[in-house]
Amino acid sequence: MAKAAKKVVKAKPKKAAAKPAAKKTAPRKGGRTGGCPMRPTSLSAPRKDNASRFKTVGSAQLTINGGKPVEFPIYKAVEGQDVIDIQKLYAATGHFTFDPGFLSTASTDSEITFIDGDKGILRYRGYDIADLADKSDFLETAYLLLYGDLPNKEQAEWFRYRVTHHTMVHEQLQFLYRGFPRRAHPMAIMVGAVASLSAFYHDSLDIHNAEERELAALRIIAKMPTLAAMAYKYSIGQPFVYPDNKLGFAENFLHMMFATPAEEYKVNPIIADAMEKIFILHADHEQNASTSTVRLSGSSGANPFACIGAGIATLWGPAHGGANEAVILQLQEIGDVKNIPHFIKRVKDKTDNFRLMGFGHRVYKNYDPRASVLRKACYDVLKELGQEDEPLLKIAMELEKIALSDPYFIERKLYPNVDFYSGIIYRALGIPTNMFTVLFAVARSAGWIAQWKEMIEDPTMKIGRPRQLFLGAKPRKFVPVTKRK
Repeated sequence: MAKAAKKVVKAKPKKAAAKPAAKKTAPRKGGRTGGCPMRPTSLSAPRKDNASRFKTVGSAQLTINGGKPVEFPIYKAVEGQDVIDIQKLYAATGHFTFDPGFLSTASTDSEITFIDGDKGILRYRGYDIADLADKSDFLETAYLLLYGDLPNKEQAEWFRYRVTHHTMVHEQLQFLYRGFPRRAHPMAIMVGAVASLSAFYHDSLDIHNAEERELAALRIIAKMPTLAAMAYKYSIGQPFVYPDNKLGFAENFLHMMFATPAEEYKVNPIIADAMEKIFILHADHEQNASTSTVRLSGSSGANPFACIGAGIATLWGPAHGGANEAVILQLQEIGDVKNIPHFIKRVKDKTDNFRLMGFGHRVYKNYDPRASVLRKACYDVLKELGQEDEPLLKIAMELEKIALSDPYFIERKLYPNVDFYSGIIYRALGIPTNMFTVLFAVARSAGWIAQWKEMIEDPTMKIGRPRQLFLGAKPRKFVPVTKRK
């Protein structure tokens, strides 16, 4: 009798270890691998409503030529000067105010940047500028300006990815650059190039669409370094260098400025850190000339790229963005350390209009808070590059020593400002003086677009329309040319 075959018992397969849940990512175009981190559900700190924004703390009375007094509400500032609301002045009195240069006029309310020039204070969204420059980086600071608070880990990862992956510009822009003479001022190129982005990116021009506004803001912050580096490369006849997504913001900018296709270029971390600090320190500065220009342009409903182009044009003015360029030009004028006493004598001569560039500040009647941050970075850069004994920089250091010890400068608070140190750093890096204001624009683009966004999202926004005191001719009758004397 045959034996029954033994039943074979199959071992149960072991369960595979559970894989960690993959991070949610948004799909990417063109079949590229990977994906963008999903947009966090919350990005912006909520803006105050009108009741919270405009807290009345009293009233001001105006009487004109003995007439009936007219009252105007006084609004409380969180910090700084309270304001008198004179919006109804014309309706109530038939008069306008006269304030050339807006020296006593608040053109808007804002939650972004606070300056106290007398105390030497600069804060972005409540954070001290020295803390941000020491502990943060430019992209985190740009997020802060745009959205109202420092990002958490998820928000920071999303923002950094989005900016990094928008650094490339449309390939056709290279032909726009080639239309300029090689010796064109880089700021002239930047005005045209940035405004022309509106011709390439039609999906971020609707200012009433929150998603398109955000996309425009990300593109402006991301593409400004690329456009700036392209302006430099074009001026020296070198090929454009594409952005590298593995690099940080300032690191990537330096790579695009100084790398060539012929050899590998490694960015010096000390130089990159100094550039990050410069970008943070210049990111915003309240309602200055260029920021006011961006806001005024934006109030008409113009697209954001055109508005930033207008801001760049304003920044180009020597009274605004050209201060650090003026520092280097004056150091060249002094020429040698032995000539410094002559120029110091001229500064102290009341009959001589000569003044040292890079010392004192129109806004800061105390020490420029940005200068103290950049002073250390400046010395670190000079040491790293072995340029402490470079003739022009020796003049600068001697001037700094005099300004910090001479009673004449101390009593008048003529301390070295941020333009003094940034100009020296740029010079040490070999950046030509006509590029200085371009680097200023790269940094300030974050503040400009944040200010534009704040204005556009304000339901009470009105088109800007300054008034005037007319002092021209009274009504006249037209006289034919044959009868004119």
